Amino acid sequence: MAAKFRTIILTVALFVSALTLLDWTHEMWKISEIFSSRPARWQQIASAKREANLAKIPREWILEPQVLEDSRSRNSIVGDYMDGLLDHKSQYVTGMDVPELVASMGNGTLSAVDVVMAFCKRAAYAHQLSNLLLEIRFDEAIKRAQELDDYFREHRQLVGPLHGVPLTLKDQFHIKGLDTSMGFIGWIGTFEGEIGTGKDRNVDSELVREFHTLGAVPIGKYDVIDHTDAKPVETNNNILGYAFNPCNQNLSTGGSSGGLAETDLFCEGAMQALRGSAFGIGTDIGGSVSMPASFQGIFSIKPSAGRISFKDAANTVRLKCPSGLPIALTLPNKGKGQEVMPTVVGVMGRSVGALQLILKSLLSLEPWLHDPYTLPIPWRSEMEYRPRNERTYKPAFGFLANDGVITPHPPISRAMEIVKEALQSKGHQLVDWEWPHHKETIDIHCSIARGDGCHDVYDAVHLSGEPFVPEIRNLFPNGKPRAPLPLPEYEEVVRQMKDYRKRYLDYWTSTAERTGDRPVEALLSPVTPYAGVLPGKFYPSTYTSAVNVLDYASVVIPVTFADKSIDVVSPSFTALNDEDQMNMKYYDAEKYHGAPAAVQLIGRRLDEERLLSLAQLVVEALNDYKSGFGE
Repeated sequence: MAAKFRTIILTVALFVSALTLLDWTHEMWKISEIFSSRPARWQQIASAKREANLAKIPREWILEPQVLEDSRSRNSIVGDYMDGLLDHKSQYVTGMDVPELVASMGNGTLSAVDVVMAFCKRAAYAHQLSNLLLEIRFDEAIKRAQELDDYFREHRQLVGPLHGVPLTLKDQFHIKGLDTSMGFIGWIGTFEGEIGTGKDRNVDSELVREFHTLGAVPIGKYDVIDHTDAKPVETNNNILGYAFNPCNQNLSTGGSSGGLAETDLFCEGAMQALRGSAFGIGTDIGGSVSMPASFQGIFSIKPSAGRISFKDAANTVRLKCPSGLPIALTLPNKGKGQEVMPTVVGVMGRSVGALQLILKSLLSLEPWLHDPYTLPIPWRSEMEYRPRNERTYKPAFGFLANDGVITPHPPISRAMEIVKEALQSKGHQLVDWEWPHHKETIDIHCSIARGDGCHDVYDAVHLSGEPFVPEIRNLFPNGKPRAPLPLPEYEEVVRQMKDYRKRYLDYWTSTAERTGDRPVEALLSPVTPYAGVLPGKFYPSTYTSAVNVLDYASVVIPVTFADKSIDVVSPSFTALNDEDQMNMKYYDAEKYHGAPAAVQLIGRRLDEERLLSLAQLVVEALNDYKSGFGE
């Protein structure tokens, strides 16, 4: 027994020594590269990846150098500027929304090849202008479109409700034939950082399989920041670099889903703003879907956990804890083991109708039969708000103008007032929100999302020796990850979260006393306190992170644009705290001019059907209100 114990001790000692040696070797390697004239290995890998991506763009779609130079001098490259680079047919096709595209392919006006080719061309331009795509699959998409056309000619019907519709996905979703790097150079050519699994480029995520069944056609995967706990309003990594907002190139794309809001999601927002795909899929644990949508003037839905499958998608996960113990003994993190406040899948698009069609189509496949963590809840049409069926009832809305943590910039406050006036003009009651304070959610959210000390990200970055980008450097004091949160402390945070959810629900229910009828149907709120972020200058937003802590659903609705002539800071502004003071100091009316300003409509947990129908009500009220003012 003693001999076995000594063997275990010796094994552990050797393991720790090996880790120390690896760390020392890694540091020496980095130092040697500083004094070397050759690019570091990680730089060579990133450069090769960029070149391989560019090689997938047909030569006739490569933009001239003068076009790229001209685009960088412009404030905005969306709308007329982007359209001006395209031929008439590509303009026409990419100007259509998802329901129109499906209808046109269903009646034979357009073929799937017409649609996919047009969007691939536009996506190629968008990528060259804004560094959006980590993975390109134009050739495969066009081949799939031809198969769909062959099916339509033979059967005279569409494959499914999303037949031939091009989409882009965040680079967390595996697609056969493509890398999934999540922005980590060390993940390129591997399966989530592991070599020799046989899975690299050989796996489809469940959601990708579902879209294939529905007839949708993935054309690429967009950029992410190389960590979903980093600054959720900026997208940056060492593969593609910093992603600027095409609606206003002074600003960031926002978040991790920047490509279709941490860098997961902001690039998708940019892709949708440039109309490089018909819709986009992102993930959200703190605003990574909602923020990029709001920054780029598009619609999005972040549902409650369990409505859309996340099965077989990539996430950072620490394979060994600092002691070298098996994964079963480590603290759950925001990756694959974190189910307390899980990552959720969201959708970005150009209209509420598009979001509704996509979610309804996904649920029609009964994904819970293939994913035990997808809830067995089909689309419930009976939950939708229909004015014809509820003629004597006017839904009331909560109105949260300021969360008491960070005061919104002038364009956001004005957007909130526009929506308020639009709804009041239609006879809807708005109830000022006196909520359990959102400030409570800051510690809850951070403790759960970063409870592992971010060892997973640290390990993923160190696979290649790449440096930390500025947006995640703050996660690692002294260049090292923090100690994981002890399990008893983690459990206390979970208890606080459950208590907060109960108090919030109780307050929501109590609003019936103020409406004199039912509780408010949904809550209007800013998405962020800013209409975008100047690079490196931001403060976290509880407007979105609170939604994740509560596991509520939210829909982003674009409202207006920042206007330097009217969106000025009030002389009577009084800061709520030091962070609020600094956030308002960062506001620059000149630089923000023209940036989209949006709001979010928040619904209760698992209330997506009702929420989307109410979002359409808000959109129609806004349209009528604006037309009355000649906007």
